[in-house]
Amino acid sequence: MIENARIMVTGAHGFLGSFVVAELERRGAKGLLLPRHAELDLLERDQVRAYVARERPDVIVHLAAVVGGIGANRRHPGRFFYENLVMGVELIEAARLADVRKVATVGTICAYPKFTPVPFKEDDLWNGYPEETNAPYGIAKKALLVMGQAYRQEYGLDAIYLLPVNLYGPRDDFDPATSHVIPALIRKMVEARDAGAATVEVWGDGSPSREFLHARDAARGIALAVDLYDGDEPVNVGTGSEITIRDLAEKIRAIVGFQGELAWNPAQPNGQPRRQLDTTRARERFGFEAEVGLDEGLAETVAWWEANRG
Repeated sequence: MIENARIMVTGAHGFLGSFVVAELERRGAKGLLLPRHAELDLLERDQVRAYVARERPDVIVHLAAVVGGIGANRRHPGRFFYENLVMGVELIEAARLADVRKVATVGTICAYPKFTPVPFKEDDLWNGYPEETNAPYGIAKKALLVMGQAYRQEYGLDAIYLLPVNLYGPRDDFDPATSHVIPALIRKMVEARDAGAATVEVWGDGSPSREFLHARDAARGIALAVDLYDGDEPVNVGTGSEITIRDLAEKIRAIVGFQGELAWNPAQPNGQPRRQLDTTRARERFGFEAEVGLDEGLAETVAWWEANRG
C-alpha cells in the first residue's frame, strides 16, 4: 500500500511528522502529500474538503495536533479541546466524502483514565476519566476513535487508531512554555550546567512513571500499521517499559554532565501516577516492537540539542 498509494500526512512538518515522512520514503512512498498550514488550515471545513477532493489521497495519516506539557494543558484546555477535535472531525468527514481508502488517526496516551491499571490495555480506555490536567486534549482525541469506528460501521471507511506513548527524540519541542518532560529537562540541565548553577527545579515529586518511545520507533510503528493493520480496535504503540521521572532526571543529568542538585517542587502537579503500555496488540496485529533503547535515545537527543540550540 505504501509504495503505490498517494499518502496525505497532516502535521508532516512537525516533530513526529518529520520522522513519519522519512519512514514512508524509506519504504518506497512516492506520492506523498505534505500540506503546510499556509496551504491548508485543518480547522476550516471548506479548505479541508476542497484539498482532499482535489488531491484524492488513497491514505490519510493524521498526525497534526495542538500539544504541550502539563503547563500548556493547564493554560489552554479550551483551545486544546476545540482544535484537536475539529481538525480530526473535518478531516475524517472529508475523507468519507472523497472515498479515501484508509485513515490512520494518531491519538494520545492522555486518553487513558487517570488510574488505569498498569500495564495499560486498550480495553481499559473507557474505564474512567483521564488525568485532569490533560483531560480536554485526551477526550478530544479519543472522540476521533469513536468517529472512526462509527464511520467504519456506517460507511465502510477503513479507519484505524493508534495510541503512541510519550514521544521524544531529535527535533522535539524545546520551548519551555510548551515542551514535554524530556526536552524540558534537557534544556534546563544544559543551561544550568553552562551557567554553573547549583540547582535545577523539577516539577512534582519525581514519583510518577512514564514510558518513552523514540519518534523514529513511533514512525516505524505508524508505517507498519498503515501497511498491515485494518482493524477497528485502538492499538498501543510503545516500548512496554516504564521509568520514574526521578530516575529519568538522573539519567539526563548524567548524560548532560550537570553537577548540581535537582530541586523537586511538589507544589507543581505530578500528572498521571503511572504510564506503561501493554504492547501485545501492536506486536500481534502488525509486528511492531520498539528498537531504540532509552539510554541510546536520550544520548542522541541531548547531542542534537547541544548541536542545534541557539
